[in-house]
Amino acid sequence: MRVVTDNSEPAAQDEIAWLRDQLLRCQRLSTVGTVASGVAHEFNNILTTILNHAKMAQKPNVTPESKDQSLEKIVAASQRAAAIVHGMLGMARGSMRREVTDLCKLVDEALLLAGKDLSKHRVTVEKIYKGPVLAEVVPIQIEQVLLNLLINAKQAMPQGGVIRVEVLENSPLGLAEISVADAGCGMSPGDLGHIFEPFYTTKTPDSDNRGGTGLGLSICRQIIDQHRGRIRVQSALGKGSIFTIKLPAHVESARKAA
Repeated sequence: MRVVTDNSEPAAQDEIAWLRDQLLRCQRLSTVGTVASGVAHEFNNILTTILNHAKMAQKPNVTPESKDQSLEKIVAASQRAAAIVHGMLGMARGSMRREVTDLCKLVDEALLLAGKDLSKHRVTVEKIYKGPVLAEVVPIQIEQVLLNLLINAKQAMPQGGVIRVEVLENSPLGLAEISVADAGCGMSPGDLGHIFEPFYTTKTPDSDNRGGTGLGLSICRQIIDQHRGRIRVQSALGKGSIFTIKLPAHVESARKAA
């Protein structure tokens, strides 16, 4: 618990900044919790793969070729498990330092965490990468935004569907762009004017009884604003939504493209 005894304006500003950081952290952990059940199921699949191939490799009549194939499957499954653990730990306690990052890799990391939850709800992902696309960002914060957008897109398609994720560099404007498009229920013009406001939500509880707090998109905009970027949405009722993140492209990358 944090106690403030100084009533001066600087102390109040420090307190507001601290509370904002705590809200960002809580929302990030909430996002991790949303995908945790899917990650646990994925780990069960990985362990099953490792166990089955280990048993095959132990059979007395196994050929050297079959044994090598089983060991390769075990190594591949173990590497996937390690990547998932790395992603979860990164989201939970990652660095707040800005780094020049390939946004395509950040999308892949977000999809690694959300993939099982998406497939459980019959949602597939189409990726369009025109990169690598570099930007100087806090990786876990941008990944947090991506997970929020992916979860929102899934919830907009309760019967399943396709999410299209596109990453490109807009060289003339010096921007790195990520768009997340769904074919879901879409939003009315009235909702579009409010969706980035704190506590405003259009969601009803989904099949897992998860509704909306109205904080997700508000925090997404706050994160993107802190990166000197913009987040925009295009949507119409019954025609889905497209969320586009625009970030300053890394200077050296932009120069090379020019």
